[in-house]
Amino acid sequence: MDWDTATQRSVMLVQDLGESGVLHLVQRFCPPEVVGNDAAVCAVRAGYALAVTADMLVDDVHFSDRTTSAYDVGWRSIAANLSDLAAMAATPIGVTISLGLPPTTPVSWLEGLYSGVVDCLQVGGFDVPIVGGDVCSSRVRTVSIAAFGEVKPGAEIRRDRARAGDVIVMTGLHGLSRMGLGLLLEPDREEWRSIAVVDRERAIAAHQRPQPRLDLVRPLQAWQENRQDSSRIAGMDSSDGLADAIVQICHASRCGAIVWREALGSLADLGLPASLALDWTLYGGEDFELVLCLPEPLAQELVQLAGHGAAIIGEITESPEITVLSRDHTDLVRLDRRQGFQHFSAP
Repeated sequence: MDWDTATQRSVMLVQDLGESGVLHLVQRFCPPEVVGNDAAVCAVRAGYALAVTADMLVDDVHFSDRTTSAYDVGWRSIAANLSDLAAMAATPIGVTISLGLPPTTPVSWLEGLYSGVVDCLQVGGFDVPIVGGDVCSSRVRTVSIAAFGEVKPGAEIRRDRARAGDVIVMTGLHGLSRMGLGLLLEPDREEWRSIAVVDRERAIAAHQRPQPRLDLVRPLQAWQENRQDSSRIAGMDSSDGLADAIVQICHASRCGAIVWREALGSLADLGLPASLALDWTLYGGEDFELVLCLPEPLAQELVQLAGHGAAIIGEITESPEITVLSRDHTDLVRLDRRQGFQHFSAP
């Protein structure tokens, strides 16, 4: 039977291919000179260290057919890992992809997933290769990614380097991904009526195809490699939400923070109800921007480089309190990362 005809392939399932057929399919997306052995060999330049991160996406936890195509699952799974490398100022050099798939998974879904993966790997002009992985039968579709990068020892960005006097920068508007998810789950909700079509599309794109901030890796590397002690950078990505990132940096650095509410931007300006705007900005998650703490002169340069939505949003303090304040100090919110999504928390 000629399985390569378009009609037949459109109805094929993973179980029709078998394990060797699935492996043959996914290897088409990998460099032939790298895959095909028991392990891949990735070169790291002399004077550099290896940065490694891993992330897992599970059906009905991180994605669903209602909101995310196979292509977008592939894109988002890679974006999550590349965002972690960007947050460390590491240059990506390769990824592995491991899949758990029900045997009844359509082959077209698998091909769509890898198409999204490959396209996301081109972001920032790095052309990152897929260097390996694994496949197995599973009751639940699961995508597990490991990503590898290189960075000069001591030049990586860490969470424990913030100190009083630093300012806090977010590299883009937060809450857009959560807004996009809301629009996808409840497209006819009455509260969304005032949101313009262009802003709906922008929010949905932020959820389905987030852009990892690889565009900032090279300038961050340059600053870190040439820094004086007074200009070191602390930070992480905001995949689990803006509030979560700020709290984690403060806890790791044993400091506190004041965040200026007016500096955060407002999803209410896009038509989102005010009752949701601040909550989704702080706790929405999956925006994959960077949250960085650094001296103000560098922060001003970073905001210019990061572009629309980037802003200096607060400052690091010696006091351990982590709060959001209005400029007139009449409105105070204490940040608590437990308000965002947490795995294993009680429903």
